[in-house]
Amino acid sequence: MSVRHALLALLSEGPKYGLQLREEFESRTGEVWPLNVGQVYTTLQRLERDEFVESDDVETDGPQKRFHITDAGQAELARWLRTPPDMSSPPRDELVMKILVALRVPGTDVREVIQAHRRYLVQLMQQWTRIKEEETEHDLSLALVVDAELFRLDSVIRWLDTADGRIKRAGPDAEPPATSAELPRVRRRTGATR
Repeated sequence: MSVRHALLALLSEGPKYGLQLREEFESRTGEVWPLNVGQVYTTLQRLERDEFVESDDVETDGPQKRFHITDAGQAELARWLRTPPDMSSPPRDELVMKILVALRVPGTDVREVIQAHRRYLVQLMQQWTRIKEEETEHDLSLALVVDAELFRLDSVIRWLDTADGRIKRAGPDAEPPATSAELPRVRRRTGATR
């Protein structure tokens, strides 16, 4: 998640204070991404340095800065919204690494490791489903976040099921996984151009 671009999006609605931006960020993301107020102000300072936002000193109960987006900030926000994230290489996923490592650890029942993670993910899906049923009727942002998380968890469970099937078919005398020397070819094959 790009906090800087989320703040630009909030500022595209009109001038706002730092604390206001933090509250609106959390509200708009379904309150699943808490944001430290220090991170907000650090990000605003960088956005101001890059001339994407400007600030005014405004006297209220005390000196506060109100921020607004610049034309350059509007252009940056539009560019970011339309640029697909780089998904050409597999991410460094801790669960994938655990399964790959478990294949090499003597005495480890890899299929049991897979099932332990699968059970945990099913429990998470059940929790997200309860949230969806109880809290998303009138909160579009939360509904979208919950849907995305349910789809993500489902895809991880499907991957675990596929991995379990491959390991079962390979049997106990299966060859060890590919060496790291072979991995760059895989990365090149999956690379996509924009």
